Amino acid sequence: MALQAVFETKFSGLTLLGRGKVRDIYEVNDKLLLVASDRLSAFDVVLPDGIPEKGKVLTQISAFWFRKLADIVPNHMISVDVMDFPPATKIHEEALAGRSMLCVMAKPLPVECVVRGYLSGSGWAEYRERGEICGIPVPGGLPESARLPEPIFTPATKEEKGKHDMNIPFAKMVDIVGKEIAENARAISLEIYRRAADYARGRGIIIADTKFEFGVANGKLLLIDEVLTPDSSRFWPTEGYHPGGTQKSFDKQFVRDYLLTLPWNKTAPGPKLPADVIVKTAEKYREALKILTGRDLE
Repeated sequence: MALQAVFETKFSGLTLLGRGKVRDIYEVNDKLLLVASDRLSAFDVVLPDGIPEKGKVLTQISAFWFRKLADIVPNHMISVDVMDFPPATKIHEEALAGRSMLCVMAKPLPVECVVRGYLSGSGWAEYRERGEICGIPVPGGLPESARLPEPIFTPATKEEKGKHDMNIPFAKMVDIVGKEIAENARAISLEIYRRAADYARGRGIIIADTKFEFGVANGKLLLIDEVLTPDSSRFWPTEGYHPGGTQKSFDKQFVRDYLLTLPWNKTAPGPKLPADVIVKTAEKYREALKILTGRDLE
């Protein structure tokens, strides 16, 4: 029997604070419980079909990176083991297992911290149009998917659900969050990216670009939300990588490529996905987990 996607959660006895594109956010004992659903967004639109077990993959990859990168920056993760969760969650243990993370409550920065190591996506579009990305000059003559001379930090605004996030220059980020926080977030983002990209490349994955979320708790900057997952990053196999066009991927680019064949204007509601696209995408997410962590889905 085919696995069913968990599209939305409703847990009695827990306070629902909101729903993101993927995560349902609950408050428990002054802590956050992030529950990763199997929802999938593309072009900032949540699609009507979920990808079975995708939320478990995202949670387990994020937990792996939070542990691995903790010496660079503190993060909001307390535990992903339901046995460590507050008593109010006990009746929901089976549904929460594998796809939930108990976290410190932090105030999120209203800016996404994007790092690009390769020319792709909106960065490639900006480069073709202006020869720069978020105001950062980039050498001319580079093809699509080319590796940049150095990773670059290109922040973006967080738009409301259904609207496209907008790339902004670093000076605009400074205006929004202040100089000290902006500079700290930039330095940390670049360091995390370099460390993670080196690790992943050694295991056969190119992290072309990724986005980080930061929050503030007790005056400290914390890495929050998810980190270096197939939802927040472009993962390409090193084998077969060749600049000059789009690349094979372990992320939702497979879905994006399918959607680009449709007469869809990239606004809600999104189109339904064929069964084979759903199955193939689920396989790619699980493969990314195995390659990066060395472990199968738990």
